[in-house]
Amino acid sequence: MAKFIFAYHGGSAPESPEEGVRVIEQWTTWLGGMGENAIDFGNPAGPSKTVSADGIADNGGTNPISGYSLINAPDIAAAVELAKGCPALASGGTVEVAEAMDM
Repeated sequence: MAKFIFAYHGGSAPESPEEGVRVIEQWTTWLGGMGENAIDFGNPAGPSKTVSADGIADNGGTNPISGYSLINAPDIAAAVELAKGCPALASGGTVEVAEAMDM
């Protein structure tokens, strides 16, 4: 099995504590449904800075990361299929899927 980084971008924050509970339940159900393939549920990301040769952009520039997870899958096609169930997609977010290469 290969290891994949799911980098979450965008989406909207819950508008109430009750909605926050529902969102957490959705994420827990989605990641928990992967069983042992969800090797690190990850965390949300806080404020960020993007560093480039041109300078520093606050809050991740044009496409800030909002969180990450680490997932095992046989290949990138299977990882993409798992990513299609991500709760962030329902609120306008995206999932970047990249293989974590062993060195």
